[in-house]
Amino acid sequence: MTRRLFFITHADVVIDPDVPVPDWPLSAQGRARHIRAAAGTAMAGVTSIWSSTERKARDGAEILAEARGLVPFADPDLGENDRSATGFLPQAEFEATADAFFAQPEVSVRGWERAVDAQARVVSAVRRIVAADRTAGDIAVVAHGGVGTLMLCHAGGTPISRAMDQPGGAGGNVFVLSLPDLSLQQGWCDIKDVTL
Repeated sequence: MTRRLFFITHADVVIDPDVPVPDWPLSAQGRARHIRAAAGTAMAGVTSIWSSTERKARDGAEILAEARGLVPFADPDLGENDRSATGFLPQAEFEATADAFFAQPEVSVRGWERAVDAQARVVSAVRRIVAADRTAGDIAVVAHGGVGTLMLCHAGGTPISRAMDQPGGAGGNVFVLSLPDLSLQQGWCDIKDVTL
């Protein structure tokens, strides 16, 4: 049986301009979505869970870990693209900046981490996690939409593009990679809808 890696993006968060973005928690709705997904059977074979060090990703990883009787691990290299140069941006301004981030992957847009650098970082982190894993089961990584899109572009052998971004605007999506080669097995779907 082929082992898999589930790359999960955190679901809905509590947006608070007065709190640093890495410290935003999952909202009640986001927690409920992760709980429903963790109760399903699609990820029953997960034996190793990783997340970024950002709270929203850790929250999602902890929910899955509790359902599976596991202890999650965190890796800062799974973090979202560094946007600290701008901090919180209103939605329309954020979307325009994100569009530019994906459209110009070799440029630091408004001081953000370059897309090519964020992609190299997250791909390296995932490869490192897979290489070090000594379990016989599947791996779950709970991270973020931006770096998830970059990982998906890499796995699919496509150029960096926001056209590959996760559906919807609230996160809580997943794509599935085959192990150990990290080839794309299933593209984006809502975490409750993964069927593999």
